[in-house]
Amino acid sequence: MNDNIEQLKQLLATCERAVVFTGAGISTESGIPDFRSPGGIWSKHKPIDFSDFIASADARRASWRLKLMFDADMKNAAPNQGHLAIASLVEQDIINYVITQNVDGLHQQSGVPDDKIIELHGNATYAHCLDCGQRYDLALIRKNFERDETLPVCDHCDGLVKAATISFGQAMPEKAMLQAQVAASDCDLFLAIGSSLQVYPAASFPLVAKRNGAKLVIINRDPTGLDDSADLLIHDEIGQVLASTLPGL
Repeated sequence: MNDNIEQLKQLLATCERAVVFTGAGISTESGIPDFRSPGGIWSKHKPIDFSDFIASADARRASWRLKLMFDADMKNAAPNQGHLAIASLVEQDIINYVITQNVDGLHQQSGVPDDKIIELHGNATYAHCLDCGQRYDLALIRKNFERDETLPVCDHCDGLVKAATISFGQAMPEKAMLQAQVAASDCDLFLAIGSSLQVYPAASFPLVAKRNGAKLVIINRDPTGLDDSADLLIHDEIGQVLASTLPGL
C-alpha cells in the first residue's frame, strides 16, 4: 500500500494536466447508497423510464416519490476525505477537471468550482424545465408534492419540470459528454475513482485518455472493468488513499 501511495504522489507531482473521473464509490463513504449495487435503490425500486415520465402523470408522480426518497438518503451527506482531497488538488491546479457520474453535488460542496466539474448524469440538488431550461429550487416542489402530490409545472412556459438528473432512456447531455471527451483526450494523468467502469459511454473516457498518452490510475475498493489497463491500480478505501497523498487531510 505504501508503495502505491508513493507512486500516486509521484504521478500527481509530475503531471501537468490531470483529470479525475468519479463514480458512486467516492460518495458511498459519505453515506450515499450506490444506485446499482446489490441493495441499492434500483434493486428495490424500478427506475422510471424517461419516455414514461413524459407520457404519464402517474409515472411523473412515481418519479418524484423516488426523488424524495433519494433526497432523504442525501440529506445528511457531507463531502468526505476523498472529495476534500480532490478539491485541494483542483485548488493547486494539479487537477484540471472533475468528470463525475454522481448527482449529489458533493464535489461542489467540497469547494470545486462549477466550471471545473463536468456532470455526466446531471445534478439532483435542483430541478429544471425540460422545455425552456428554467431552474427551480426543490424546497417548494417538495412542499407541494408532500402535501397532495402536486406535480411541478414551469411557470414560464408550462413545460414539465423534472429533477435535473439523467433518467433511464434519456439522452446523455451533449455538452457535458463533449467536454469530458476533450478533457480526457488532453490530459496526461487520468484518475478513475470509485467507479466500476462498466457503464458506457462514460467508462470509455479512461481509454480515451490512455490512447492519447495519459497515465491511468484506478482507485476503487472492488475490481473494475478496466483494471488490466491501469498503470497504477489501488483497491482500497478511496478517502484514506487520497488523504494520504496530501498533508492535513
